[in-house]
Amino acid sequence: MYKKPIIVFEGIEGTGKSYHINNVANYLNKLNKKFIKIREPGGNKNSEKIRKLILDNKSTFNKNTDLLLYMSARSENINLIKKNIGKKIILIDRFIDSTIAYQHYGMGVNINLINIINIVLN
Repeated sequence: MYKKPIIVFEGIEGTGKSYHINNVANYLNKLNKKFIKIREPGGNKNSEKIRKLILDNKSTFNKNTDLLLYMSARSENINLIKKNIGKKIILIDRFIDSTIAYQHYGMGVNINLINIINIVLN
């Protein structure tokens, strides 16, 4: 097994993602393992600003703007991930699968657009 993996927690609201990611973080702390914990949207200073904008109840973004905001937050996290990959265990609360579920299947955003942006970000 890879000693510094990326572990993604996926699922709909209320399924225990935050609960489980916090349990894993507590366990890693007890073992004195180096790790970072991020979430989508959010995860670092700039991504958290984007998160506030996305989750504002007054926001009425169209589906493509919504996607691009989520992907902008991910872009900020990708830099953080690249800086820490192989050095620390990376715990992520939602990632690409959630984008496909919510933006493509939920909102009807073109899957090819989502895939292209994810490829460019990596």
